[in-house]
This record gives sequence, C-alpha cells and structure tokens, in this order.
Amino acid sequence: MKRALPVLALTIAGLVPVWRYAPADSTTTTGSAAPASTPSASTGTSDSSAQVVAGSTVDTEKGAVQVEVTFAGDEISSVRMLKQPNHPQTTAAVPKLIEETLEAQSAAIDTVSGATVTSDGYRESLQAAIDAIDAKGA
Repeated sequence: MKRALPVLALTIAGLVPVWRYAPADSTTTTGSAAPASTPSASTGTSDSSAQVVAGSTVDTEKGAVQVEVTFAGDEISSVRMLKQPNHPQTTAAVPKLIEETLEAQSAAIDTVSGATVTSDGYRESLQAAIDAIDAKGA
C-alpha cells in the first residue's frame, strides 16, 4: 500500500499533459509561395524549355498538400511543396519524398513512415502534375 499511492500520483501527473494536449487545427497553406521551411530539390538542369506545373491541391485529414514540379523535357528536374500540413512528420518527410521522386522520375514512390497521409497526398498531387504535362505533350 505504501507504494501504491506514489505510483498512482505519478501516473496521474504523467497523464495530465496527455489529456491537455490539443493538436493544432491550422495548416500552412500559402497561395503560390512555398513555406519558408520547405526544401526543394533540383537535378541542376537549367534548360530554357523547362515547364513548371502545379499539381492539384489534395485535402488530407492533416491539411492540404500541393506540389509544383519543374520538367526539363520529359524529366522531372525539381519538386517543391506549395502547400503542406504544419506537422513535424511532414516537415521531415518532404525531403525524402522529393529525393525519391527525382530518383524514380515518377509518382511510384514509397510512403514515408510516420507521414502516410502526407505521402499519399504528395503522390496524388505529383501524379496530377505528371498527367497535366503528359496531356500537354500529347
């Protein structure tokens, strides 16, 4: 019994912050500018025939996701996020998603662990941009 009371008190003290936690409801969504913390990657191609296409805005349960893809000919030369959820896992996942996109040169990329919802929205927006460039070229 002597141990039960301190254990109970410490358990309650540990659970209070969990009960009080309230996730942020807002998302970082800017019109056409990328959030300041959003990296973009490029393969270094500076082709004057480069085309920039924005993918569709995908509303996820974490927030809106939209990518902008720069194409140099038929290749994806860079990707940047126009809209993304304001969430730590998303911030960590974006560079991995961009890197995989540049390697795969398609939307057939793996989901980033811990950022499944963002990964799904990213792939959907990326595929919309790829489809838009394919429609222009057809």
